[in-house]
Amino acid sequence: MNTPPPEIVKVSETRVHCDGADAIRGGKKYRPAALGHPRIYLEIDEHGYVDCGYCDRRFVLAGGAADGADQAKLKDISEGGDPGHR
Repeated sequence: MNTPPPEIVKVSETRVHCDGADAIRGGKKYRPAALGHPRIYLEIDEHGYVDCGYCDRRFVLAGGAADGADQAKLKDISEGGDPGHR
């Protein structure tokens, strides 16, 4: 049984970045976030989505092949990966 990714972000461009800390509060009254991971850049291909290899956040291209699909049924694709080989 597949489970959906912990977070799904719909994007309008095929090149995205992830640092795992986008939703962590920041600003003058807060210290810099110690959570997260190194910033990485990902490219969405013909599958219409890509997964971050650090935090499993899924980026789905709006209007792409995976937009509106059952995310639990899609295989994990991190950049450079091929879902056919997992």
